[in-house]
Order: sequence, then C-alpha cells, then structure tokens
Amino acid sequence: MPAARPRKVAASTRTKSPKDAPPRPRKGREVPRPFAFHWGEGQIVEEAAFTGQHTEPAIQLLEYQDGSHGIRFCYYNHDGRFQRSPMMIDSTATLEGLRDALRRTPKLRAMLKGLVP
Repeated sequence: MPAARPRKVAASTRTKSPKDAPPRPRKGREVPRPFAFHWGEGQIVEEAAFTGQHTEPAIQLLEYQDGSHGIRFCYYNHDGRFQRSPMMIDSTATLEGLRDALRRTPKLRAMLKGLVP
C-alpha cells in the first residue's frame, strides 16, 4: 500500500490573543429577538454576555408566547455564531464579566437568585 501523502493545510490568518490580554468588547445582539424550539417559541428578552478568551458565554431570559419564562445557558464563538455545546466558564474574569452583565438584566438576575440558597 503506498504511503499517504501529507496534506497541505492553509495557515490561519486569525491571531490568538495572549492569556493576559483584556477580553474584547461584547458584540451587540438585539434584544428582544425571536427563538424557536420544537416545544415552543418566543423572544429572548434579556441577555447577559461576556467575551472571554475563547468564547462568549451568555445567560438568556426566554419568554415563551404563553408568557412563561425559561433561562438558557449558552455561548457564542467570537464570530457571533451560536454554539450547540454546553457553556463552559473558563476563568474568574468570565465569572466577573457575567456578574457585571447581569447587573443590566434585572428580571434574569432575579430569577437566578433563586438558584442560590
């Protein structure tokens, strides 16, 4: 069997920021904006987000059409694309950034207070 030829891989033009670099400002996403799941749809009415070194974690207050609410823990990549994986909080800076962002989301903050005894 002939040996496999090495594949040429294009060099990335994106630079990685050093670990001690300050996080980039959060990209704005309009609120409210629609969401739809197979069990219901509605509006994202509040969002607390922080741009970290690798991702942009977000906590969203979802308001369904029937008036009920839900909380979604999610994240976006740095290009603003929603990621379908569990949200990971990777640093104290991310926790502090989300805490600061929650100060601007009173309904969401009030609901999350119910998680902590």
